[in-house]
Amino acid sequence: MTRLITVAAAQLGPIQRAEGRDAVVARMVRLLERAHQRGANVVVFPELALTTFFPRWYVENLDEADAWYEEALPSPATQPIFDAIRRYGITCYLGYAEIAHEADETGVVRKRRFNTSVVIAPSGEIVLKYRKVHLPGHKEFSTIRKVQHLEKRYFEVGNLGFPVVRAPVGPVDGVNLGMLICNDRRWPEAWRELGLQQVELVMLGYNTPAVNQENRGFEAPYQRQFHSQLSIQAGCYQNATFGVGVAKAGNEDGFELMGHSVIVNPQGEVMAMASTWDDELLVADCHLDMCQLGRTTIFNFAQHRRLEAYTHLTTQTGSTEPPVWNPA
Repeated sequence: MTRLITVAAAQLGPIQRAEGRDAVVARMVRLLERAHQRGANVVVFPELALTTFFPRWYVENLDEADAWYEEALPSPATQPIFDAIRRYGITCYLGYAEIAHEADETGVVRKRRFNTSVVIAPSGEIVLKYRKVHLPGHKEFSTIRKVQHLEKRYFEVGNLGFPVVRAPVGPVDGVNLGMLICNDRRWPEAWRELGLQQVELVMLGYNTPAVNQENRGFEAPYQRQFHSQLSIQAGCYQNATFGVGVAKAGNEDGFELMGHSVIVNPQGEVMAMASTWDDELLVADCHLDMCQLGRTTIFNFAQHRRLEAYTHLTTQTGSTEPPVWNPA
C-alpha cells in the first residue's frame, strides 16, 4: 500500500509586539481550516508561533517576560488551536516559548524556560515534545549588534535530545516524526540524530532575520536565504527524509524576517516554496516510501557509517588547529 500523506507548511506573516494572542490564534485557526480544505494531514507552524520574536528585546528580570511564555498546553488562549486540530483531524507542529517547573541538573526544581515545539495528534493529545538545542545569539546586551538576539538569555539549552516517534498520520498507520527548531537546521549532527532513528518527516519552524545584524562581516540577504534552504535540503538528502521548514516572515516591529518556507523531499529537492511575506499555506504530497532509496543505498548507515573514524565529533566542542607539518 502506498504510504502517502499530505503536508502543509503554514507560514505566518509578521506578529507585532502589540498583537494579542487572540489575534494570532485566530490567524492560525484560519490556516488550519484552509489546510483541511486542501486535504492536509499535517500542518507545521513556525518557531515561537504565538508571539513576536521577543528575544530581540533585552530585559533585566526574566520574570517580566513571563507573558511571552506558555506554562501549559492547551492554555485558555491556545484552546481554539486544539479545537480546530480535533475538528479537522489534523496532526500539527506548534512552536512556542515554554515555562517548565522541573528539576535542573542539580536536582533542584525551579522555573525553567525553553524554546519548544510539540507534535499534537488529531485527538488533541501531545505525542512528542522537543526543546531547541542549538541556541544562537548571546546572553547579555551586545554593543556590536544593531538588533539584539538574546535567545541564550531567554532560554536554556534543550534537555530532551532529538526524539523521534512513530505515530498515525492521516491514512498512514505509522509515520516516523521528528522535530528541529530554527538554528538546529544548520547543524548536521541534529539531522543525523534524527536520521539514525529512521525519521521520515522532519518538522522545523524558524524566525530568521533577513539581514545579518552583527558588525563582524558582510552577509547578503540572498546568502542568508540560500544558507537556510541549503541546510534543509542537505539535511533531508543526507538522512533520506522529507522536511518541512516553516518561517515567520515580513516586517515585524521594524525588523525583517526572511520567510521562504519550504517543503523538501528525500532527494533534497524543493517541492514547494513560499512566495510572500504574509500568512501563506504551502501543500505537498509526500510519498513516504521515497525515504527507502537513500536509507537502503548510499545512506545505509548500518553498512557504511564508521564510528571509529569520527572521534572528534564526540570528544570536543570547539575546533582545534591541526599539527604543523615539519619537513624531514
